[in-house]
Amino acid sequence: MTEKVVSWGLIGASTIAREWMVGSIRKHPLGRVKAIVSSDLSRAQAFSDQMGIPDAYDSLVPMLSDREIDAVYISTKNDQHLSQALAAIEAGKHVLCEKPLALEPKEAQSIVEAAKRKGVVLATNHHLRNMESHLAIKRLLREGAIGKVNSIRIFHAGSLPQSLKTWRLFEKSAGAGVIYDITVHNGDLLRFYLETNPTRITALATASGEGANGIEDSVMSVWEFPGDILVQCHDSFVVGYGPRGVEIHGSAGSILGIDVMSQAPGGSVVLRTSDGERDIPLELRVTYDRGVSDFIAAVQGKGSPSSTGEDGVWSVKLAKAVAQSAATGQTVLIEQV
Repeated sequence: MTEKVVSWGLIGASTIAREWMVGSIRKHPLGRVKAIVSSDLSRAQAFSDQMGIPDAYDSLVPMLSDREIDAVYISTKNDQHLSQALAAIEAGKHVLCEKPLALEPKEAQSIVEAAKRKGVVLATNHHLRNMESHLAIKRLLREGAIGKVNSIRIFHAGSLPQSLKTWRLFEKSAGAGVIYDITVHNGDLLRFYLETNPTRITALATASGEGANGIEDSVMSVWEFPGDILVQCHDSFVVGYGPRGVEIHGSAGSILGIDVMSQAPGGSVVLRTSDGERDIPLELRVTYDRGVSDFIAAVQGKGSPSSTGEDGVWSVKLAKAVAQSAATGQTVLIEQV
């Protein structure tokens, strides 16, 4: 039986769609990009012309009315994800949405519930868990390569590219700031590694760079996980020359992921134990290829997305806890439901 081609509509003429997602969809033998929608028609048409996409719109309505479109990819401003995802689900489309799914956990949960009612696939585009480096790290953890994990350090601090210094730095109502852009990824990655949820989070944030007053561009947070595991996260838009990676320390060794917190393939993973230091071989692939492949398989009824809607709810919940702790100076306890 021939498998059906999955025809996609893009919601948002974004940098990530242009640089990564269109290519990853087209690499898949069942992937086709049919339409692009942007609030600015000229932007949509320019994107369409550049990327060779047949249809361009400045409204969701005609695109969601197109019966040929099976799935949508959403990469607009953070505050628009909720309404756009709900509209796409109501139209019977499968949804792959950028993080965060919404700005509030209850809103994100409403998207999950809508997808279940409609019987469509919902996924969150948390790309790090699909990178070969992080998959290798998780394999080492499952194998017990470093014994009992006791601490983790994530350094996800870089410099925001000039092209992205727009709403992320100036529109608080749109979900601006480093927490909903970067820290949200840490929450998903930690849950991927440890297969559990943190119990409490404490954070401090500052606005030290080019953004509007009160919009954080740097945050440091401490997370406690079951089993007395402590995690330290440093996330920033204003660190231009530092490495971005992860360290995981255990009773029998350490795992170092160096330059692995990015969109592009690359970086390295090193295992250090009493036997010495060993480089872990990596087959570097575009992380979004795996995410698209898992999503299309789920649409075909053959598995689930690599990062589900429920995973997206949890990453919103944890990002909000970091923001709440930074705003109040109090430790936030994480409800486990």
